[in-house]
Amino acid sequence: MRRLINRYILREIAVPFCMILFVLTFVLLMGKILQVMDLMINKGIGFTDIARLILFLMPSFLMFTIPISLLIAILIGLGRLSGDNEWTILKMSGISLYQLSLPVGCAALAAFLMTLATTIFLVPYGNLASKALLFDMARQKASIGIREKVFIDDFQGILLYAERIPVHGDFLEGVLISDSRISREPGTIIARRAYLISNPDTMVITLRLEDGSTHMVDTGLNHYRKMDFRFYDVRLDLASNLSGDQKVATRSSTEMSLAELTSMLKSGGVKEEALRELAIELHKKLTIPVSCLVFALIGMPLGIRAHRSVRSRGFTIGLFLVLVYYLFRLSGEALVETGRLSPIIGTWAPNWIFAAAGILLFSLSAREVSFRKLFRRASAHPVPDATAPDSGASQKGKGSP
Repeated sequence: MRRLINRYILREIAVPFCMILFVLTFVLLMGKILQVMDLMINKGIGFTDIARLILFLMPSFLMFTIPISLLIAILIGLGRLSGDNEWTILKMSGISLYQLSLPVGCAALAAFLMTLATTIFLVPYGNLASKALLFDMARQKASIGIREKVFIDDFQGILLYAERIPVHGDFLEGVLISDSRISREPGTIIARRAYLISNPDTMVITLRLEDGSTHMVDTGLNHYRKMDFRFYDVRLDLASNLSGDQKVATRSSTEMSLAELTSMLKSGGVKEEALRELAIELHKKLTIPVSCLVFALIGMPLGIRAHRSVRSRGFTIGLFLVLVYYLFRLSGEALVETGRLSPIIGTWAPNWIFAAAGILLFSLSAREVSFRKLFRRASAHPVPDATAPDSGASQKGKGSP
């Protein structure tokens, strides 16, 4: 009988969890849809690469949507039980809130393990893989997008023209480049031949020119300078165009594993600002999965409150709690970045606050005591004032001579 009830409660939580997880992840992904469509339509990137890029970006969304979906699913699932008086029938059958916490705890534990695996393994791998894929897209676009007798302005600060491209496409002939990256001295480069060279280690695409010259004129048009060269390298800044001005040559803290973050924090020679950023990212890999357990603890007593509009109430309360939680989290991380708080306090404080509130609400709900009753009891038994005169003693004093 208990197993049947546990499976029933788990199903009531699992169905809205999957639906909300899909919707929230899709909503967050919509912010990248315009960039993805730009890659497909204007950049000439294939559908397979776009699908791989979306797949690599999914873990960075799931690490936030899994805890949020769990909280809202618990509020909706338990709220439906309470709204349809099924929770009342379960209580009459001898099921307490502590026994109800078993299936909810199993759901929270499963969400915790999913989020933990996502933050520790999938997010760093996804960020690194997406960076490598963006580099491959840039290299592919640089080799495919350049056409002969056409001015190409896809590279930041560079206008490229090639007179002839052989059928095999290994090099360019009759190359003309207008380089405006140095605003004070924009220059023109002319070369007989050019090759595209990519470096996967540094993720840089370079256009190597042969047998040419550079021509520069100052802003006042008073001085002209020419330089002949045998080989000349021009770095093509295309990856920033694909990734939204994201630097791909350096490895950020979000791309490091747990062991790499720990070793970086222990090693010396790192600036204090970088150390705080690494500490925030290290604690974030643990605090976000723990939030699943905290959300389950605070969601149970709030979910069993009877109300007619179960789904709308559960969704509204869940969004409000998530908003408050992430306001605390962002405030704590901002204080850690400025050095006003230690990383442990700034990153773990939201979990501590919500865990304390969840324990209080859970204990009151288990004893079926509401805040109104608690306040009524406190007001019905006021604390006696020690400075007030004793009425019995005053009456006795009046009767005595």
